[in-house]
Amino acid sequence: MKSFENQYKAKLTSPGLAVEHIKNGDTVVYGMSIAQPPALLAAIADRARRGEVKGLKMYTFLPREPAAQTVLAPDLADTIENYSWFVGAADRDSVRVGLNYHVPCYLHQIPRLVEEYMDTDVAMATVSPMDKAGFFSLGTANDYFSTAARTCRKLILEVNHNMPRVFGDSFIHISEVDAVIENHVPLMELKIAEKKPEDDIIGPAIAALVPDGATIQLGIGNVPNAVARYLMDHKDIGIHTELFTEGMVDLVESGVANGCRKTLHPYKHVFTTAAGTKRMYEFMNDNPAIESYPASHVCSPAVIAKHDTMVSINSVLEVDLLGQANAEHLEGSTFSGTGGQLDFVRGAFASKGGMSFLAFYATAKGGTISRVVPRLPEGAVVTTPRGDTHYLATEYGIVDLKGKSTRERALAIISIAAPQFRDQLTRAAEDMYLV
Repeated sequence: MKSFENQYKAKLTSPGLAVEHIKNGDTVVYGMSIAQPPALLAAIADRARRGEVKGLKMYTFLPREPAAQTVLAPDLADTIENYSWFVGAADRDSVRVGLNYHVPCYLHQIPRLVEEYMDTDVAMATVSPMDKAGFFSLGTANDYFSTAARTCRKLILEVNHNMPRVFGDSFIHISEVDAVIENHVPLMELKIAEKKPEDDIIGPAIAALVPDGATIQLGIGNVPNAVARYLMDHKDIGIHTELFTEGMVDLVESGVANGCRKTLHPYKHVFTTAAGTKRMYEFMNDNPAIESYPASHVCSPAVIAKHDTMVSINSVLEVDLLGQANAEHLEGSTFSGTGGQLDFVRGAFASKGGMSFLAFYATAKGGTISRVVPRLPEGAVVTTPRGDTHYLATEYGIVDLKGKSTRERALAIISIAAPQFRDQLTRAAEDMYLV
């Protein structure tokens, strides 16, 4: 133990000195979302503004406020090229105007991209404090970072005692680390969006189709969280999910989610990234029932399919009459990314008794725009292809597209559109020779 403490002390430094490991032209990969290292990002921005480093390429997934205020700042666009595997509020406007760049990919493939397609000079993320055996936990963000940490030339960790210590394949040893800094600031929290009336229609409708003993994946957004609320009367639910969420804490604490019927990782609540409130982070901390693994495992369709009765529930932005779903492109530009949606859509349907749901509100902008459209707009992205779409859900109903002809699919999709748009959608279907 003394040896580990001595190594820690020898590698402990300031943010400014830590980022001196970064040289001109380096490729830097940093932790996603909650695991972004704010002090290190600020130190890099400071060096760039002083002209001490340039030509950097920085990669992340779902950048948030610390990045927005530092390395993503517009005045650094000529010095730092920013790339994101999943666009967020922090870089959405920059991507729209070409200052930063999106890298399209499936989440389960990102670790492989990091290992085989990239030459990572420096990796850095926020982690939990070192334990007595010399290990840091990756906490809320295993995803691609566990791979980046072991394939990079230099590894820098930002220790924060607010980051939960999480089990699974989530540990980095002090011997693997080049520099450590400490920054014990509150973790970012994912605010729960205000509930909409539609949530209390879609949520119970989907929950009613989820059998006891199912293993669930819930995506980000109001509707998946609403489903969690309506699973409270279920029994023996398992969790194998890209994103661990606040609603899952309620399911575990109530005893609904115990994982006892899981065919893979039984009794364990498995995730690859997490975002929620302080209450959730405290619940995760040192909880032996919660485990994180790389996205290459958690989001692999082949691994997902090993769970009997796997149920995947995700949100989309719009669906066309062919059954194609767009969850990542809005008003002519990238809004988010593919993430793990298609991974779970495919993996869930391939599981014994499995199913996937794509949920969305039938309209936008106060009911003036239909989210069911004849064709996806020119340039829009197909997140889930028509051949993969299983259940579609709106406040007007749920339809199963599997096994249906193009005519049957179009009529089913029109049936869950808002009533005021059904006639024009039917006319469009006729013009497309679908009906």
